[in-house]
Amino acid sequence: MSQVTDPEDLIPSILAESRIIAVVGLSSNADRPSYEVAHYLQSHGYRIVPVNPTYAGAHILGEPCYATLQEAASAVEKKGQKIDVVDVFRKAEDIPPVVDDAIAIKADCIWMQLGIAHQAAAEKARAVGLKVVMDKCIKVEHALHA
Repeated sequence: MSQVTDPEDLIPSILAESRIIAVVGLSSNADRPSYEVAHYLQSHGYRIVPVNPTYAGAHILGEPCYATLQEAASAVEKKGQKIDVVDVFRKAEDIPPVVDDAIAIKADCIWMQLGIAHQAAAEKARAVGLKVVMDKCIKVEHALHA
C-alpha cells in the first residue's frame, strides 16, 4: 500500500482551507483555459495572483501580474498573507523549477492542471510536505466538491 495520500482525499481540504492561489502561466486572453479557471476561482472568493513573465507589470482579472512566483509571494507577504496553492498551467517539462519555487515560498500545495503531471517533481514536493495534485482541473474539482 502506498504511503502517499490519495490526492482525491486532499482536494476538499485544499479547496476549503486555501484563499490565495498563484496561477502560473495565467494568460490575459479570456479564451484561454488559464483565464477561464482563474476567473471562476476569483468569482468563488479566491484571490488570484497571476504569474507570467509575458504580462509582468500588467493586470489580469484586476490583479497585478508578476514575472516570477518569488515576486508574487513577496508582494502577498507585504500584506501579511501567503500563497496557499500554486496552480500551474505549464508543460510537464516546465514543472520542476515551478515546484522548486513553490517549495521556496512555502506554499501549501502544488496543483498541476489537467493533462500535466511530473512524478519526480511531485515526489520532491511531497518530501518537504507540500500537498500535490496532478492532472486535474481545479475549476472542475471545485465544482464537484463545493
